[in-house]
Amino acid sequence: MGDNRPEVFGLMAEFDEADKLLAATRKVRDAGYQAFDAYSPFPIDGMGEALGHKRGPIPVFVFIGGLMGAITGFGMMYFSAVYSYPVNAGGRPLASWPAFIPITFELTILFAALTAAASMIILNKLPMPYHPVFNVPAFNRASQDRFFLCVQAEDPLFEPTKTMALLKGLGPEEVSEVAP
Repeated sequence: MGDNRPEVFGLMAEFDEADKLLAATRKVRDAGYQAFDAYSPFPIDGMGEALGHKRGPIPVFVFIGGLMGAITGFGMMYFSAVYSYPVNAGGRPLASWPAFIPITFELTILFAALTAAASMIILNKLPMPYHPVFNVPAFNRASQDRFFLCVQAEDPLFEPTKTMALLKGLGPEEVSEVAP
């Protein structure tokens, strides 16, 4: 039975300070690695840039969702006022758009918010009850007081001995193999 799974998911370095993790992340990025991630108990200013993250598509999705909400709200009000239930109240036109604004606004916000939540969940691949980094015993402190940098084996530059030497040269508390 052929099993093509890698022997390790990657290598993980543990740091005791946020500044050390940020500096290490920049050095790993400068070394040319692309498949790596940092884990921290709180947000670190500048970490997104250090990881090489670019602006994602969520703002575009939210705009499109909001636009669809506005069109739906306005269309629903227009259809009901002009075709479904036309009432001539005080000589106003049937399609009196100022009266449509509150519903149009509310559906714009509703659709944009639902689109933001759904796209965030889908693009972050949630729910993810298991991830290989949980195999490192020290990783349970990632939500308390430790900072971790994991270079994945799928990276084209990943070579176990070379990557291990790079990570150890960054001054971590410990470097561990991450089982798949």
